[in-house]
Amino acid sequence: MAFTPLHDRVLVRRVEEEEKTAGGLIIPDSAKEKPAEGIVVSVGAGARNDSGERITPDVKEGDRILFGKWSGTEVTIDGEEMLIMKESDIMGIIGADKAAKAA
Repeated sequence: MAFTPLHDRVLVRRVEEEEKTAGGLIIPDSAKEKPAEGIVVSVGAGARNDSGERITPDVKEGDRILFGKWSGTEVTIDGEEMLIMKESDIMGIIGADKAAKAA
């Protein structure tokens, strides 16, 4: 199923954490925190300003992002758990420096 968020919303797939600590201890599922990193799967067209013009989103599909621990709404799409959040809930793009230098 194709899903496109509306306005300034973003569909995000969480990036799972490592199951072992640096010392090699295995972390049980019950002790893991939900990761605050994700990959942008789909982006809405953007919000509108007071004059009705579209504000282009700063993130794009494929960006690796950092978001707040309680950000977004959990949804299941095609059997996969994802998050829908407003672009303003995103704190930043991970690796944005590398992408800018390469361009």
